[in-house]
Amino acid sequence: MGCMFSQLAAQFAFFPPSPPTYQIKKGDNGKLSVVSTSSPSMPLPLADDSSLDVLMIDTKRGNKIVAFYLKNPYARLTVLYSHGNAADLVQLYDLFVQLKVNLRVNLMGYDYSGYGASSGKPSESNTYADIEAVYECLQTQYGVSQEDLILYGQSVGSGPTLHLAAKLPRLRGVVLHSAILSGLRVLCHVKFTFCFDIYKNINKIRKVKCPVLVIHGTEDDVVNWLHGEGLWKMAKEPYEPLWIKGGGHCNLELYPDYIRHLRRFIHEMENITTEIRLKKIRQNLCLKPRSKTDSNKCCRFKLWRPKCPECLRPRCIKCSWGPRCTECWRPRCSSCVKCCWRAPSCPKCPRPSCPKCPRPSCCCRIRCLPWRCCFGKQSGMNRKQDG
Repeated sequence: MGCMFSQLAAQFAFFPPSPPTYQIKKGDNGKLSVVSTSSPSMPLPLADDSSLDVLMIDTKRGNKIVAFYLKNPYARLTVLYSHGNAADLVQLYDLFVQLKVNLRVNLMGYDYSGYGASSGKPSESNTYADIEAVYECLQTQYGVSQEDLILYGQSVGSGPTLHLAAKLPRLRGVVLHSAILSGLRVLCHVKFTFCFDIYKNINKIRKVKCPVLVIHGTEDDVVNWLHGEGLWKMAKEPYEPLWIKGGGHCNLELYPDYIRHLRRFIHEMENITTEIRLKKIRQNLCLKPRSKTDSNKCCRFKLWRPKCPECLRPRCIKCSWGPRCTECWRPRCSSCVKCCWRAPSCPKCPRPSCPKCPRPSCCCRIRCLPWRCCFGKQSGMNRKQDG
C-alpha cells in the first residue's frame, strides 16, 4: 500500500523538461557529444569545452544516465551537484561553469533517470541509484575519495544528496540549496512522517557527520524557508547558514551573497586538516562500552589475567607487558621487588620449591602445566631434584 502511494506521489513530484533540451551523440572516435534536440546536426556551444567530459553511467536499476564532469586544474575538491526539478544538464551548464571557476573545484552534474537523455522513469528509488552510480564513477574513473568530495543538493536534489551523505562518514561537506524536509511536508504542514512520504530528509539529516551548509530564500513560494531552518537545526555539524532576504526558489544564484558565502564555505573545507577531521570522526563514532568481564582479560588473548599476590595488581602471563623476573623470566609487577608470580603449592603433592625461583615444583607437572615453576633448563633441574 505504501509503495503504491509512493508511486502516486512521484507523479506529482517530478517534472522533467519535455521535450529534453539535448541529445547524446556518439562520434567516430567513440567520444560522446551533446547536440540540440531541435537541430541534432548542430552541436551546442558546450561541445567546444575541452574541460568537459560527457559520460553515460549505468545504474544498478538498469538505467543509463548522462553526467557532465567539468575539470579545474587548480581544484582541490570535487562537487557532486544534484539539480532541482524541471531542469536538465544543458540548462544548468552555465551555472556549472560559474561554480567551477569561482569556487575553484571540479564539478560533476548528472541527470536523473527520465530527465534529459537519461533512460528510465523518474522515481525516488531511481534517484538514489543514480547518485550512487555517479559517486562510484567518481571513485573509479577520477580517483575522488569521499574525503575530497562535497555533495550539493538543490530542492528535490536534496533527497539523493542526503541519502548518499548519510552513508559516507568521512565526507568533506554538504550544501543544501532550497532543500525540503520531506515531499509531503512541501504540500501540507504535518508533524509526522508517513510511510508513503518521499525524500524523508528529516530523518536522514541526523546521520550526516560532516559540516552542512544550508542556503534558502526567505520569500521561497515553492519550499518554505522553514524547511531549510529545520534541516539546519537538526544537523549534527551545522555551518553558518545563508538566508537570502527576498530570495525565491530558483533565483538564489543571482544574489552576490550566494557565491560569496559558498566560496567561504569551500575555502574552509579545503583548510580542514586530516587530524581535525579524524578527531571529529572519532567523537561521532559510537564505541561499545567496556564491560567488567572484559576489563580483567589478557590484552592479546581472551584469557583471564591472574593478580599479583603481593600487590593485587592484574598482570598478563601470556604477553610480555612489564619487566620479567631475572630468575624464571616470568613477568613481575613494577611495584614489587620480589617475583610476583609465586603460585601456591600443588594441591596434590607439596614438593619442595625450585632453587632458582620460589615457585614449588609439582609431581604432576606433565598434566597440570600451570604448576610448573620454570621452563627449559630450570625445569630439567627440577626433575633431577624430584628424582
